Amino acid sequence: MNKPFNILFICTGNSARSILAEALTTTLSHGRFIGYSAGSKPAGFIHPVALKIIKEIGYPLTLVRSKSWDEYGREDAPHMNFIITVCDSAAGEECPYWAGHPATAHWGFPDPAAAAGSEEEIWDAFRKVEIGLRNRIELLLDLPLDSLDHLQVKDHLQAIHQQASDPK
Repeated sequence: MNKPFNILFICTGNSARSILAEALTTTLSHGRFIGYSAGSKPAGFIHPVALKIIKEIGYPLTLVRSKSWDEYGREDAPHMNFIITVCDSAAGEECPYWAGHPATAHWGFPDPAAAAGSEEEIWDAFRKVEIGLRNRIELLLDLPLDSLDHLQVKDHLQAIHQQASDPK
């Protein structure tokens, strides 16, 4: 088996969207990808609904924590092949330098942690993000990454967001 691809999902708070993406990527890829997540201003906790979804997915809760993107800029950090922002505010921030020039894209989602209303409405907000991320990650897993150059990968990453966002 080839070395797995590392993918870092970035959000501002690293309490919901990026954490869900980390769990989904690692679980759905069956070893082809290792998902990571981080925030520019980490909240320091994982939203309880995100934790419940992560548990449903079957991803070990011991692997998730809210952390700064600074961890992945260190010399001893895993090399990232892809970096995807999942919230608009993180996409607009000046990111750290990423060694190796990973392919980047933006897959923006509303923050389910900011959802208000009934318990059902909050769960609905989280499920929409989970489904949106799952759709994009499944499209990513279908890409013939070994036969694409860096620019093609970047174009495909952005096209995945458009494809998954367009109503069928």
